[in-house]
Amino acid sequence: MKKIRIFLVEDNRVLREGIATLLNGQPDMRVVGAIGSGNNVLNTIRKVKPDIKILDLGLWSERHRMVMEALKRDFPEVKVIGMGLVPSQADVIESIEAGAAGFIMKDATVKDFLGTIRSVYQGIKVLPPLLTGSLFSHVIEHTLNNGKGKLANAVRMTKREREVIAIIADGHSNKEIAQQLNIATHTVKSHVHNIMEKLALHSRLQIATYSRDKELE
Repeated sequence: MKKIRIFLVEDNRVLREGIATLLNGQPDMRVVGAIGSGNNVLNTIRKVKPDIKILDLGLWSERHRMVMEALKRDFPEVKVIGMGLVPSQADVIESIEAGAAGFIMKDATVKDFLGTIRSVYQGIKVLPPLLTGSLFSHVIEHTLNNGKGKLANAVRMTKREREVIAIIADGHSNKEIAQQLNIATHTVKSHVHNIMEKLALHSRLQIATYSRDKELE
């Protein structure tokens, strides 16, 4: 039986060794490399030739994004899976744009954990369970399937919604937004509700953070 060759990047040594032991105990899996950081990832992957790379999203940084993009370019056959406790939407967006094919929750059951690896290996895209069924997940799936454009741009905002987002980012209340835009307060509330629905966010703070992170035009 051909085994799935797995490369693991996890900074917690106990967790890293535990995951490696679990995976090596499967008849169809083999851990060919396990390191605690993203240093020398490309060189190591060139040597061990994995099918799957599992990356702890807690280590996510601009450097890791560059590594993943280089991995996608130089080793397109290697599928990347992000792993985290509760991956933020920003992490999901950036890692998908950089080339990730799936996600594993650190509190997932063993069955789900192994199932995610096998599914990604077979070419199936796997989203975090907490996002499944949300509008945000449909946007992600559309981008994964079509591979066109930036994920953030796949969420279509009206001009007014973008104006509301920008003013929320400046720390203003609904009443202040209504005054600035010369619209009713209940209309502002409706816009805020629609924005949260489109972006699968749950608070004004998250909207402000999204605006700063993505610099919506």
